[in-house]
Formats: sequence, structure tokens, C-alpha cells
Amino acid sequence: MQITSTNIAKPTTIIFNGQEVVTGIYKIPTNRPIYLGKENVKDDEVTDRKFHGGEFKACYLFSENHYDYWKNLYPDLNWNYGMFGENLTVSGLDETKIHIGDVYKVGKALIQITQPREPCFKFGVKFGNQNVLKQFIEHGYPGTYVRILEEGFVKTGDVFTLIEPAKNSLTTHQFYNLLFSKHKNQEHVALAIENDALPLGKREKLRAFII
Repeated sequence: MQITSTNIAKPTTIIFNGQEVVTGIYKIPTNRPIYLGKENVKDDEVTDRKFHGGEFKACYLFSENHYDYWKNLYPDLNWNYGMFGENLTVSGLDETKIHIGDVYKVGKALIQITQPREPCFKFGVKFGNQNVLKQFIEHGYPGTYVRILEEGFVKTGDVFTLIEPAKNSLTTHQFYNLLFSKHKNQEHVALAIENDALPLGKREKLRAFII
């Protein structure tokens, strides 16, 4: 995996259901290193702190490899890296191969894979279609948030080196399917609720599905 683009956003006001909402989803390439902090990416807009930023969502990664799929569905959009609200566009990021809890060194930072992206209405506004939320979930390749274990700068061209593979963990793809599946795989639920790379609140919600 390698960083293709570093992306940050300024606050942008959108209209949803007749109300103004400020968002940081409109990220654009920076063409310079960005600093990964413990709570967020420095100089990046994080408006809704309930659902973005913080320890388990300090930085968002999305795979460059999936761009062609979405460009084909939405050819009339003004495409650039950062389109999915990601801080880091990453070539070779494969949700079927990265695991919740994997620790990587990239640039000067040490990061841990945490939870996948769950799309919200702001994503729909950006794509001009709220149906994109369902499409994004069904596609099953949501990218991933990361926890910052050691802060530091990262830049375009930096390579991800796996430092510590997660033990007894789910792939990001498996966990995403678990979140949205009607009938929860019990083995996957058990693995998820014991994984401290996931926030406690999310693990507690999954605990309710144990049969």
C-alpha cells in the first residue's frame, strides 16, 4: 500500500432538508505532507465530532483502486482524490486483506486499522443522490479509519509497512458485512467484541446480537 494523495478540507456549508449543515467531506489534494494527530489530521475540517475525528477515527483512508468503479457510476461528478472524504487516498488498499487491529508504519506515523466508513447523508449530498449510501454499503469496500499510535507527517509516495498483524481478527470487509447483515455471523461477532481496536460502544452494540 502506498499513499497516492494527501487530502484536507475547509468547512463547507451544504443544504439538507432545508437546513444549513457544515461539513468537512469536501476534501481536496494538498500536494504536501499532512500531520496525523491523535484526534484528527492537522488543519483538516472536522465539524461533527460525534461521528468524525477522535481516537478511533483520527484519519480516514480510501483505496485509489475503487475510484474507477465509482467514476463509472457517477461520470458527471467533478472527480479528484479526496472525493470520498478521505485524508489519504491509498493505492493497493484491499479491505479483504487488512484486519481490524493491524499496525502499520507510514511516513513518520504509526497507525492502527480501526473501523470502516459508514456513510451518512452528507455523502449523499456530495454525490447528488442519497441512493449512493445504499450503493456504498452494498459494494462493501468502505475504506478504513485509523487510530494514531505515534503522531507524525505523511506524504504522497509513503509506503505502508505492516509492523504488527492483528491476532484473531476480522478483515475490514468481513466487519463491514457484519455491521450491515441482518443475520450476524456469531463467530465474527465474538471476534469483534473482543477486539480493542474497535471503540467500546460499537462492541457493546454487537454484543446484543450474541445468540
